[in-house]
Amino acid sequence: MRPATRLMWLAIGAFALSLYGIASETLPAETGLWLFAALGFWLAYDLLVSQARGGWQVGLEGPGEIFAGEADEFVLWLTSAGGVPDRVSARLEWPRGLDGPEEVWFEPADGGAVALMKIRARRRGAWRIERMWLGWDSRYGLVQFCPKLPLNAEIAAVPNIRQVQSGQIDVTVRSTLFGVKENMLKGEGSEFHQLREYVTGMDPRTIDWKQSARHRALVAKEMRAERNHHVILALDNGFLMREEIGEGSNALPKIDHAVNAALATAWAAGLGGDLVGMYAFDSQPRMFLPPEPGRAGFAKLRARTAELAYESRETNHTLAMAHLHQRLKRRSLVVVFSDFVDTTTAELLVENITVLNKAHVMVFVALRDPGLEAIANAPPDGMTDVARAVSAAQMIRERRVVMERLVRMGVFVVDTLPEAATSQLISTYLTIKSRELI
Repeated sequence: MRPATRLMWLAIGAFALSLYGIASETLPAETGLWLFAALGFWLAYDLLVSQARGGWQVGLEGPGEIFAGEADEFVLWLTSAGGVPDRVSARLEWPRGLDGPEEVWFEPADGGAVALMKIRARRRGAWRIERMWLGWDSRYGLVQFCPKLPLNAEIAAVPNIRQVQSGQIDVTVRSTLFGVKENMLKGEGSEFHQLREYVTGMDPRTIDWKQSARHRALVAKEMRAERNHHVILALDNGFLMREEIGEGSNALPKIDHAVNAALATAWAAGLGGDLVGMYAFDSQPRMFLPPEPGRAGFAKLRARTAELAYESRETNHTLAMAHLHQRLKRRSLVVVFSDFVDTTTAELLVENITVLNKAHVMVFVALRDPGLEAIANAPPDGMTDVARAVSAAQMIRERRVVMERLVRMGVFVVDTLPEAATSQLISTYLTIKSRELI
C-alpha cells in the first residue's frame, strides 16, 4: 500500500497548523501532537474497516494473434475471494513489442470485474505480459492498496495479411490472369493451353493445320502465359531495416513493412500458379525456404517470417547475393527488399544485383521514409532547419541516382511509401508475368 493524496494533504495541513500555533503562540504547544495523533488514529481505523482482499485471480482474454502495426480489443477480468472493490484500476507492464493504455478501470461483472482495452502490436514476436498492479482506495481514501499480481499472458504479433484476408489480391490477380484480360494473354503465351474450334475473328496464325486435317475442321491452338515459375522473396534483415517509419505509436520497422508486402506477393504468385520461396539475410545468410506451390507454402512462409528476429548486424550484400546465386538452379524472379544510406553500401548493392540480373529477373524494393521527405520539404525557421533540409535533400537525391542506375541495368525498381508497397509490387509481378520475362 501507499499513502493517498488526501493523507498527504492532511499531514501537510496538520504540520502547517502546528507551525502557526508555535509561531503565534495562540495555540497550545501540544496542538501539533494532538493533530498528528488524531490523524494516526483515523488512519488506523481506516485500515481496520477497509476490507482485506485476497485470493486474487486475473486473466486476459482476446484474439490469439494481432497483426503487427494494428490494435485489437482484449478483456481483462479480475476476481477475488474477498470481493472486488467498487472502484479499482490496473497498470500493466507492457513488453517492448506491445502498446496499451497506461491505466485501465474495471467495471463490476458477474462474480468479479472486467476492463476493456485495446492492445497494439508494435513488433512481430511472441510477447508476454508478466505482471500487473492493482490500485484502489481505502474506505476513507487515506491509503491506496496496490498489490502486484502475476498475469503471464502471451500475445503473438504476426505479419499483417489483412489484404490477403480481404480478398483484394484475389480479385486483382484473378481478373488479370483469368478474367476479362485473359484474352490478351491467350495467343501471346509460350505454354500450350488447349485446342478450340476456329471462328471468324481469330488470328489465322493460330490454326493448327495437322489437327485441322485430322478433325476435318479448322482447329486453333490456344496459348497462355507459362506457369510454375520460381519466385524468391529476399529479405534484408540488417540493422538498417529496423528503422521505424511513421509517427509515434503508429511507427513500424521497415522489415515489418517488407514482410507484409512479401507475404502479399507470395499469395498473388500462388494464385498465379507459381512457386514461392523465401530468403533472409543480414551479415550472413540466415534462412532459405525452397519454392513451394499453393496455400501450404504460404502458411509456411507466414510462420517463418513471424519467427524472423530483429537483428542489429550490418548487412553483407556481397555474401548474401553470392549465396543466393549458388542456391538458384533455374531462372527465377528474385524480389530483394533492402535499404541503404550511404554511397558505399549502395555501390556494393548495385554491383551484386547486377550479377544476379544476368541470369534472373530482379525486382528491387525500397521503402521511402516520409519523415525524411517532410524534413526536405518543410519551410525552414532558421539555419539549423536549413542545414537539415539540405542534408535530407542530398540523401533523397543520392537515393534517386541509385534507383535510376538500377533501372538502366534492367532491374524493376519499386521505390515507394510503405502503404503503397504491396499494390505496386503485385502490379510489377503481374506485368512481369504477362510479358513472360521469367
